[in-house]
Amino acid sequence: MHIAFKAHVNQYRRDGVTPYINHPRDVADRVRHLGHEYVCVAYLHDVLEDTKVTYSDLENEGIPENILKAVEILTKSDDISYDEYLYYIKCNELACQVKIADMLSNLADSPTNKQIRKYAKGLLFLVD
Repeated sequence: MHIAFKAHVNQYRRDGVTPYINHPRDVADRVRHLGHEYVCVAYLHDVLEDTKVTYSDLENEGIPENILKAVEILTKSDDISYDEYLYYIKCNELACQVKIADMLSNLADSPTNKQIRKYAKGLLFLVD
């Protein structure tokens, strides 16, 4: 949680007002019932993609390998398609449950019609 708060400082949601950290916090709240590892992944799920924090930084902080792997899987890459991205997520239980919570959180935050279609497709794939 502390790593995410520090990494996302001075970042805001699409509205330009809401602190970005509210999103990882909401995702963490959605998976809290699954356990501590899920909460850790939820807080860190956008850190590698949206901040200067690196995989090595997280390793140096002592983040366990299973959490690092899930965070890495959740980090979008231009090297793979969205469908491949979702496939890799579905193959990792930690990543999958956090991504479902992430999509639900994004859907609760004034999504565009394009985002609604994208997340609907993704959710159907991940829960099937």
